[in-house]
Amino acid sequence: MTHLDTAYSDELKIKGQSAKSAAALLAAASSALKNQALTAIAEKLVDRQADVLEANRLDLENGRVAGMAESLLDRLRLDEKRVTDMASALRELVRLPDPVGEETESWSRPNGLALTKVRVPLGVVGIIYEARPNVTVDAAALCLKTGNAVILRGSSSAIHSNMALVSVIHEALELTGLPAGAVQLVEDTSRETASRLFRMNDVLDVLIPRGSAGLIRTVVAQATVPVIETGAGNCHVYIDSSADPEMAIRIAVNAKTQRPSVCNAAETILVHESWPHLNNLVQALQWEGVLVHGDEAVCSAADGVLLAEEDDWATEFLDLEVAVRLVPTTEAAISHINRYGTRHSESIVSASSEEASRFLAGVDAAAVYHNASTRFTDGFEFGFGAELGISTQKLHARGPMGLTALTSEKTIIRGNGQCK
Repeated sequence: MTHLDTAYSDELKIKGQSAKSAAALLAAASSALKNQALTAIAEKLVDRQADVLEANRLDLENGRVAGMAESLLDRLRLDEKRVTDMASALRELVRLPDPVGEETESWSRPNGLALTKVRVPLGVVGIIYEARPNVTVDAAALCLKTGNAVILRGSSSAIHSNMALVSVIHEALELTGLPAGAVQLVEDTSRETASRLFRMNDVLDVLIPRGSAGLIRTVVAQATVPVIETGAGNCHVYIDSSADPEMAIRIAVNAKTQRPSVCNAAETILVHESWPHLNNLVQALQWEGVLVHGDEAVCSAADGVLLAEEDDWATEFLDLEVAVRLVPTTEAAISHINRYGTRHSESIVSASSEEASRFLAGVDAAAVYHNASTRFTDGFEFGFGAELGISTQKLHARGPMGLTALTSEKTIIRGNGQCK
């Protein structure tokens, strides 16, 4: 083992042990104490805003020098409003009920045993993510609220921002008496250290990746720790033949352009071949600066459209680009989405309740919409407070992961001397 390997191992070992010890204390912490810590973090974020923004400025400068795409720079960027929004989100989280200790089910047996299921923390949660420093605060806050310790591993592109934010969190935790070890940041961002993190079964109870499809595939393939997939967002809007043109165009443009760099932005728009407003849709997208890739029928019907390639239907552009295809039926739209989609968020715009019901039942995704933009797939919009990600798998958690997704259940059995 080289000296560098030893350094990697030492950081993970020390921080892993610290998180494990902190998790035991957090599990027993009162809701009042956890809320006090979240409030202190919000106040410290505002007090230390200048330090956080200076660290973020350095990350942005490094990103520009490295040729980072504007969409990724947008994910990385912090400003006064975004910092204020993070503090506001923490205060909103304080107002939400603590799920730990909640009784989810109770029953009794003929022999007199009384059984109760209660929510308990998962333990130590590992989060690996890319270029989004807001995740540092969101993940730490959600884990603290639910009595979990967290080990954060962000990308090298956001390392200065993440270090500044974790420093703020540690100051707040120390003020309130909760262990600073409850929130750990892996400062070494090498692939080797990430690979070791994926296999820390003795420390981590669950690993949650947030980022590109490539990152998620890597984590799923390499991890021995249980993984909750927060999948990439190849999301679709399907415009049915009966769709109101003004509504359909407004929804499609919003889903694509409101913030194109996020996972709930639309990447493909499917249009029923008999809907007569295709050209208006394409023009509205182009007016917003969107580069449109279309099938042959779309290219023939509208100007300035690039002929789509097969890969375009499976691409998460995360930018002002979109793929547009004509389909003959709702069933064809469902088939396309289930083939190319990532089971994230899908929407139908239709005046027909029958077609909408067919779409809602047939599409395999965590969130399926009728006459609304996919941009609403979000913990805040769903009323969960902050979210840890959008789970696209089917076990344990699916869709926006709020507080209850970070808990498990324990069965408590009370008797009066029963033996089998």
